[in-house]
Amino acid sequence: MCRHDTTALIELLDRDPVANIFTRSQMSLHRSAVPDGFSHIIGLDGDDGLESACWVGANLAPTAMPAEDAKRYAAHALESRQRFASVFGPAETVLAMHDVLQGGQLEIFDVRDNQPLMAITECPASIRRNQLRPAQVQEFDLVLPASAAMFEEELGYSPLENGGSFYRNRVRQLIRDGHTLIDCDQRGNIIFKADLGTVTDKAVQIQGVWVNPKYRGQGLAAGYMAATVDYAKQFAPIVSLYVNDYNTAAIKTYQRIGFEQVGTFATILF
Repeated sequence: MCRHDTTALIELLDRDPVANIFTRSQMSLHRSAVPDGFSHIIGLDGDDGLESACWVGANLAPTAMPAEDAKRYAAHALESRQRFASVFGPAETVLAMHDVLQGGQLEIFDVRDNQPLMAITECPASIRRNQLRPAQVQEFDLVLPASAAMFEEELGYSPLENGGSFYRNRVRQLIRDGHTLIDCDQRGNIIFKADLGTVTDKAVQIQGVWVNPKYRGQGLAAGYMAATVDYAKQFAPIVSLYVNDYNTAAIKTYQRIGFEQVGTFATILF
């Protein structure tokens, strides 16, 4: 894509600010359809202009598109021989890309084919909030183990293997931005942590939700999530997240505080 495609790309992404939040956040950061660094955005035009787009970087993030177009994007990714860690986005699109990517040079580690995409605009006042606060920069060494524990529970390996410099920088940046929320017990141990992983002026996506195993099963998650939503609404009117379909406890918690499913995501992990 070229810089003159920027306006058309923004209009395309803003048709669904929840599903397209990742690429839209990158547009806000780079202010162009041509991002800085090695990442790039590719698109397909139709009779009425730009019809679809895909972020290509450390990850692939496609917008919703017909299956045949999704396969064309996947073929382009294979031809580029670029390495990427995951593909995530609307399930129909991602799974169509999977049909092509599974024949490529990268070994697929896992496929999460049913991840409810959920959103909320307001938590019920009847939900009792638990106290949360933004983590401070000097608390990086406190937050990092909690973040890594969440990651390892989710993916089965530690993000700190071989040093984990990228992951450490990511955790540090979230803290600096005021996008990591925590609550601690009297001993200074984190009870709950959540990140505003992706933020635009139209929507926020909550990521990295983690409850200390010592405090699980006590009914604390709903109050913490409601407080997280309240905080996130300072940045945008819609708060979203996506979750694996087998995590039924988390889904029930999100539904309890008012989240509703607005779509389905899928993720391919390499």
